[in-house]
Amino acid sequence: MCGLKQEHASQRSSSLEAKENVTKKHSSDSVINLDHGDPTMFEEYWQKMGDKCTITISGYQSLSYFSDVKNFCWFLEPEFAEEIKRLHKLVGNAVTDDRYLIVGTGSTQLFQAALYAHSSPDAHKPINVVSAVPYYSCYPTVADYLKSGLYKWAGDASTYDKDEPYIEVVTSPNNPDGRLREPVVNRISKSTGHAGSRIGWAIVKDKNVAEKMRKYIEISTIGVSKESQLRAAKILRAVSDSCQDLSDESFSTMDAVA
Repeated sequence: MCGLKQEHASQRSSSLEAKENVTKKHSSDSVINLDHGDPTMFEEYWQKMGDKCTITISGYQSLSYFSDVKNFCWFLEPEFAEEIKRLHKLVGNAVTDDRYLIVGTGSTQLFQAALYAHSSPDAHKPINVVSAVPYYSCYPTVADYLKSGLYKWAGDASTYDKDEPYIEVVTSPNNPDGRLREPVVNRISKSTGHAGSRIGWAIVKDKNVAEKMRKYIEISTIGVSKESQLRAAKILRAVSDSCQDLSDESFSTMDAVA
């Protein structure tokens, strides 16, 4: 027991030192852009990972629209699906058994797909969409951008008092204040910092909702980039491997940066 405590103390000490080193890199003249986030702070971590996330794709690969014709989400790469399930099992933050995995081009497309799936084409007016303040600044724009007759933005969920159906958007960790809630849509930009890969995934319990989300992505982009999925699979594998080996120095570095 004593040895275990000393080990934890040593890990905390290393983590604090790493955080202090990160803080020292920022001068008093540093500028913080509050308009948008760009997760380049993780570059140092991924540089230390070396070739663990390097992939080679030959010219003859990934020609077909289809990734797995037998899978519910036919444009989801099997390798990516397995790494998603593995990561959630290790972290313990989501159930993937008896669920439907839907891959999308980032969380924005999945957000729109979810709105489409939860609205009714037979309704006499658009269903209201709300989210508790503070919420991601793009939610109102995304909800109203296409002037859809299916849904419309209706503001703060905490003050919404209309006696009619509505859709509430919940983000965890919440953007921008970091509060933990119950997530539905996941994205690799927040999980690993690879925003440029434009990959996200949804874990859906209801088959009808999953079918409508899949249909939305089929219509809007006819699936999702296979190259991005294969790269994301390699990245998630590296993260899961490091989670299973807490002595990995690079894992401690990423924890300190985060």
